[in-house]
Amino acid sequence: MAGAPEASAPARPVRILVTGFSVFPGAPVNPTEALARILHDEPPTGEGIEAFRADVLAVEYATIQDRLSAIGREFLPDIVIHFGLARECSGFRLERVARNSHAEARPDQSGHMPDAALICAGPDILPSTLPLDRIAERLALAGLPVEWSDDAGGYLCNTVMTLSLAYACDGLRPVMSGFVHVPPLKEAEPENPHAMGIDDLVAGARLIIDASVAAWAEKPNPRDRQRSLLPRHRS
Repeated sequence: MAGAPEASAPARPVRILVTGFSVFPGAPVNPTEALARILHDEPPTGEGIEAFRADVLAVEYATIQDRLSAIGREFLPDIVIHFGLARECSGFRLERVARNSHAEARPDQSGHMPDAALICAGPDILPSTLPLDRIAERLALAGLPVEWSDDAGGYLCNTVMTLSLAYACDGLRPVMSGFVHVPPLKEAEPENPHAMGIDDLVAGARLIIDASVAAWAEKPNPRDRQRSLLPRHRS
């Protein structure tokens, strides 16, 4: 069930990007693909939202950075919220950090494995810049399950979170960025006690977006700060 949207009146309009993933080995149905398509067809239209975009990303190491760069150049988002499937979770799993490493990588949907040890130039650990406490509170108030994690895994989920936070993609310089894992879809796995129905998934995603917009409104000149930030690359 969903709670009422958080009241906010952003002083500056905001551009929001949401991504989900396509299917991959072991996941013939990806709930985040359905989520992204629903949000694309029925985008949030709250006060202060200048533009909204939802994209489905292919689960491919070789193309993911170029795909995010293309989206960044075309859309120039202020807030980026990535969603991905974690079969073992039972609620909205808020990822606190990304790890700049392919150490636990496994083959993607094309059977490819990354060559490099590091995902990109940048710090080893990159904290989420989404308002996670506010998001957790909004989800809990709506009666939706929330989990916390300090390990976004070794697959494309962690890769995307790292690329986004490290500013490793052209045009992708969000003021806020982070990753949320979700469980399997109840409609696809009715016997799975941890699965989530599509209505709750969409309602929770909208609350996450709403909480992020409210946090954006409280930031002083967020786009000025965004332009002043530079990637912290290794020397």
